[in-house]
Amino acid sequence: MKVRAQMSMLFHLDKCIGCHTCSVACKNIWTDRQGAEYMWWNNVETRPGTGYPTGWEDQEHYEGGWKRDEKGRLKLTLHSKAKGLGRLFFNPALPKLDDYYEPFTFRYGDLFDAEDGTQQPTAMPISMVTGESIDIETGPNWDDDLGGSNIYARNDISLEGVDPAVRAQMEEIERVVFNYLPRICNHCLNPACVGACPSGAIYKRGEDGVVLVNEDKCRAWRMCVAACPYKKVYYNWSAGKSEKCILCFPRLETGQAPACAHSCVGRIRYMGVLLYDADLIEETAGAPEEELLQAQLDAILDPWDEDVVIAAEAAGIEDDWIQSARKSPIWKFVKEWGLAFPLHAEYRTVAMMFYIPPLSPIVSTVEQELIRLDLPPDQTDFELFDSIDKARLPIKYLANLFSVGDEDAIKRVLRKMLAVRIYKRRQSVDGVIDEATLALLEEAGTNPEEVEEIYRLTTLPKMHERFVLPPYHREQGIEAQGDPLARKGVAGLGYLDPPVRGA
Repeated sequence: MKVRAQMSMLFHLDKCIGCHTCSVACKNIWTDRQGAEYMWWNNVETRPGTGYPTGWEDQEHYEGGWKRDEKGRLKLTLHSKAKGLGRLFFNPALPKLDDYYEPFTFRYGDLFDAEDGTQQPTAMPISMVTGESIDIETGPNWDDDLGGSNIYARNDISLEGVDPAVRAQMEEIERVVFNYLPRICNHCLNPACVGACPSGAIYKRGEDGVVLVNEDKCRAWRMCVAACPYKKVYYNWSAGKSEKCILCFPRLETGQAPACAHSCVGRIRYMGVLLYDADLIEETAGAPEEELLQAQLDAILDPWDEDVVIAAEAAGIEDDWIQSARKSPIWKFVKEWGLAFPLHAEYRTVAMMFYIPPLSPIVSTVEQELIRLDLPPDQTDFELFDSIDKARLPIKYLANLFSVGDEDAIKRVLRKMLAVRIYKRRQSVDGVIDEATLALLEEAGTNPEEVEEIYRLTTLPKMHERFVLPPYHREQGIEAQGDPLARKGVAGLGYLDPPVRGA
């Protein structure tokens, strides 16, 4: 057992309001400069939709991630060593600028220098790459809220396998049934970008698992851009270097959450430490497709297990990090409660960002149908629990995104989330929890104590409960004692207090 620590983030999609505050916060800090105009290290996509860059999930075209050959061995989808050498100067799988959008600004001087006339002068759009006039055909978040849905929503790769009748219903109301999908670099355990880089410029930090680019080594081969199945590595056309999300590690090292998480209006983001077994990475990534999801979850280690603690200490992981792993909200949502999954585990990169599937608009569309039947409120709840399969946002679609096509896994999560909602509704409206409600909890695989904890951490978490960030270095923790801001982020969170299991 080789224990390592990984800083991980979780996205509660039921709470995302699509405000893009996270994207703007990231843009203002990291990509507000020449050559990085089109980079969105954090972006929020409307789903169903084709995402950013357009159609990034189409790995038959982009050839991202890893594949399992006939003998069960892992290989890059992009190329072999020999094929990679031949593609050094021409890579057909590389996204084009049109797959993102050509960065543009406006010639504002036209507003001031225009000759006198009867018409209002207009600032014409110009390319920030060439400086020439362009016709704007696309841009960041171009399909926001399914704008232009005939082009975008209907071409979502993850709709594959969804019943045609259900798809037809979706298309009738496609401007109503959608959810938001925020994305950053997944800082994978088996990153394809690292495996594809000819110059060894991309690496994964040992202490926290953050994947970074050494730009002194980067030679702009851009194999990393093509190999990343999530398309979260970008090429800076001005600097001639690859760039990507760095998980705001300068902020992490001073006890602050990443800018995207800290600025989140809906408080959908959680962050914490996960412990994993590095010896299982190859086995996990190479598992048969139907076993991929469970294999990844099995690679995440229990921070309360004495053998894990001994192995972690032997690997140099300090006690502060182990205690933080025990308090991690990611551990609770992913392993204890089983409510969260990685995005597209079938890419075999072992992504370490996790998502709680959205309960709405799944529930809202079914609920409206039940209300029309004029059922009593308690009967509506129980009918709703049994009507998950009738949701307008198909279970199959969510399964294609989060559970490698396993619809039962998605149903299990949605039923548990719905059980929490029904229980709290009974508690607040009726003031009494009856036997039928308790039976529903048992059917959903939960109990009142777990429901209360899920509800509290979902709706009423304090900042230090959402972001459990360990002190990175002993000397930094000591120095932070004199800094009130750092003390709030590091020493003031009680990481050194011995936690109680289940608390």
